[in-house]
Amino acid sequence: MSFRVVRSSKFRHVYGTALKREQCYDNIRVSKSSWDSTFCAVNPKFLAIIVESAGGGAFIVLPHNKVGRIAADHPLVGGHKGPVLDIAWCPHNDNVIASGSEDCVVKVWQIPDGGISRTLTEPVVDLIYHQRRVGLVLWHPTALNVLLTAGSDNQVAIWNVGTGEILVHIDCHPDIVYSACWNWDGSQLLTTCKDKKMRIINPRTGKVEEEAICHEGSKATRAIYLKSGLIFTTGFSKMSERQYSLRAPEHLTEPIVIVELDTSNGVMFPLYDPDTNLVYLCGKGDSVIRYFEITAEPPFVHYINTFQTPDPQRGIGSMPKRGCDVSCCEISRFYRLNNSGLCQVISMTVPRKSELFQEDLYPDTIGDTAALTADEWMSGKDCEPILVSLRGGYVPSSTPKTELRVTKKANILDKKGVRKQNNSEDIAASELIIKEFKEEIRKLKAMIVKHENRIRALEEYVNKDSKIENTKIIESENKIESTGPLQEPVNPATDLAPDEV
Repeated sequence: MSFRVVRSSKFRHVYGTALKREQCYDNIRVSKSSWDSTFCAVNPKFLAIIVESAGGGAFIVLPHNKVGRIAADHPLVGGHKGPVLDIAWCPHNDNVIASGSEDCVVKVWQIPDGGISRTLTEPVVDLIYHQRRVGLVLWHPTALNVLLTAGSDNQVAIWNVGTGEILVHIDCHPDIVYSACWNWDGSQLLTTCKDKKMRIINPRTGKVEEEAICHEGSKATRAIYLKSGLIFTTGFSKMSERQYSLRAPEHLTEPIVIVELDTSNGVMFPLYDPDTNLVYLCGKGDSVIRYFEITAEPPFVHYINTFQTPDPQRGIGSMPKRGCDVSCCEISRFYRLNNSGLCQVISMTVPRKSELFQEDLYPDTIGDTAALTADEWMSGKDCEPILVSLRGGYVPSSTPKTELRVTKKANILDKKGVRKQNNSEDIAASELIIKEFKEEIRKLKAMIVKHENRIRALEEYVNKDSKIENTKIIESENKIESTGPLQEPVNPATDLAPDEV
């Protein structure tokens, strides 16, 4: 007699729950672009969705409490001249978002805490380098204000957004870059390209350390780094069947696991949770979300379950772990965009009877504090993300963020409300400016009084002259009336009668 042993895992019974329609976001004109993007980005403060916009490109930013039907005239973030293709929230500042567009420009925006009250057209900084449309923007996981962009010109650029300068440009791709992903500490970069290859790149030098065929199919592929250092990929076989694979660096040509899923033609986006080692596969045009657990025991990638919905998805966004509700054992939250204009919120939950904090479900997770500055990272320093505890729920850090130490200009992405360390210098400068303004105001007041006195004297002088002139006219008229009318002189030549002549 044989016994089938069930694999022990605390995530075997994870289930998804779709929130009610009134708790979701409705009436959103989701972008109709054919670009393979998720069209959605989420953080604990805001939800951003790329939308259709006349006369350029735009995306909408909504605070999480603004649910229900969104007004058609809701303010947008709309400074691009072409359709927006990708957006990404900064992991170290929940008010900063980057957007890439068909107009070849990357813009970085500062969103006020309460959301935007009117259409925002002025970005914090424009990043201009690419010659063709920019379809990928990706922030560095540990270094402050380091942003990666990739365009259809096959170029990859790494920026210091705090100064608007390029740190590294990578020119090793012969075709369009489909996806990019940093490893856990940001010391390596993983990309997939239209030439079917995946590459592990040194991001500081741009040198390719390893490359291999990702998937045999010609359609778009995706690859992500796992926390353990392994690589998870999605793509298509030669027969256009959708696949996923698990690989190890230095052995990219020999997949640990490669599995065929179905024959659908939608690109699969892998969304990874490093705290639970779960990977969620969300296909464009699919009505399902499949999720898998990755472990060190065969078959390494364990299928858990599928979340089924009636409508196909246009795009999807994933909430960072610090934005999940720990009181109900929520381990993931997704924002699905439907073609009907509905942004559906889906909560992934582990069933637990106890209402206490579950330490095994919520190990310390990535916080919003940067571990490095851009200069430190460029100098060769690597550091793992700074972790925070979710016990009692996530509380945003109140300590000042690490400032970017540069010589050209100050950091233009300082958090709102964060005071600099040199407060005494700022106060002294402010007092000097106020003193100068007061002196200018005093001089202006004195000048105004002087001009008023001069105008008053001129008015009195003009009035006095007019009175004298009127007096002379009256005296002249009186003199004429007293002497009688003047008699005309007689002309002898003209006043005689004809016969007298």
